[in-house]
Amino acid sequence: MKRESINPVDWGLQYSMDQGEVVEGATRHLRCSGQVSVKPDPGSELGISVVAAGDIRGQMECALANVDAVLDKAGMARKNVVNLRFFTTDIDGFLGNYDIYAGWIADAGTRPPQSLIGVNRLVLEDLMVEVEVEAAA
Repeated sequence: MKRESINPVDWGLQYSMDQGEVVEGATRHLRCSGQVSVKPDPGSELGISVVAAGDIRGQMECALANVDAVLDKAGMARKNVVNLRFFTTDIDGFLGNYDIYAGWIADAGTRPPQSLIGVNRLVLEDLMVEVEVEAAA
């Protein structure tokens, strides 16, 4: 797979992202549903519980670990990520902990295009971060 960064302006580079990216030669495409900071909890009504309630940093780490699990199950890795959408109930808190994402994507050697979207609430009341990912191989 060949990737070409598209950056009419360079401001996004400080956030480990390209403004656009041309991907050629991919034969598999993964669209990942929103990954949040949860773990299995057979004793709860939904069978899951929120990890790191009230801790945006911990939720970013957990949500990205859950992304890793989906990528791994699909036979892909971070280097295959071609787009991300971050949803958060706390934009300032997310940006203040952006180093979590920057460190997570750094080993991939890519800067996938991304969006950061502020929302009033996520599916479970204690959730602060949700990450949607698209990957290609």
